[in-house]
Amino acid sequence: MKNGQVTDADVQSYREQGYLVVPGLVSPEEVEVLRADALRVCRGEYPHPSLEPMPAGLTDDEVLRRFLCIHQPHKVSPVMLDRGVRHAGLARVLSRLIGPDVKCMQSMLFVKPPGFQGQAWHQDEIFIPTRDRSLTGGWIALDDATLENGCMWVLPGSHQWALYDQRPHDDPEEFDSAPESYGFDGSGEVPVEAKTGDAVFFNGYLLHRSRKNRSGDYRRVLVNHYMNAWSRLPWHPLEGESPARADFRDIVMICGEDPYAWKGLEDRAGVGLRQCKAIADQRQA
Repeated sequence: MKNGQVTDADVQSYREQGYLVVPGLVSPEEVEVLRADALRVCRGEYPHPSLEPMPAGLTDDEVLRRFLCIHQPHKVSPVMLDRGVRHAGLARVLSRLIGPDVKCMQSMLFVKPPGFQGQAWHQDEIFIPTRDRSLTGGWIALDDATLENGCMWVLPGSHQWALYDQRPHDDPEEFDSAPESYGFDGSGEVPVEAKTGDAVFFNGYLLHRSRKNRSGDYRRVLVNHYMNAWSRLPWHPLEGESPARADFRDIVMICGEDPYAWKGLEDRAGVGLRQCKAIADQRQA
């Protein structure tokens, strides 16, 4: 792998292991642009009902500490759309891992402040049920992701296994409230540490998790989900829409051809927030 160009060996490794780290795919200048825009999104500088403007007197740190994750930031921010979701380097790699025609259906901006929990074992396919195995996460590190601040851990090769059931976990100190997948041997897990600007690609069936951020710094990440544009996506079906005919068209084309362009595009998935628990409790009080 050189200058973000993946080789046939890299593609083969992804096929076998279910994940691939591409060092330095996003330049330092691009990272700074995305970081600055992440702060704008968190400050509510893009008008949207879900993103309340923050008081001007709050420091950057006070603003960022309020958020764990913002869903679909590309819908309010052209920077997140063009520099993140449609990043040319990501598109180049995805065209090798998925195929020439790739679409995106989701973006998530994780802030993960100090002290915040990770997420227990899961497979992204559970949450985004696709019709094939092309679902791929494209994960841009906006900070170094380390063991201390809660980097991702994966179970190599598990994307070739089953889709596992979920249950509530019993470790609220380490993991957030999302359920955990179970029924497998997780002893072979490995950490996926990443440097700022690295990109991590992982299959939707790959079992992965992250632990609590025990550092004093943030672990900011922009993670987008992609799949083969030729596969229809039965996600967020409309009322009365049969599963056999459902096709989520709230997408962004990344590269190649949209074979269903004649259907047009829709707006189904709105911008959403996952705030730090203390802030959420204050709002409910």
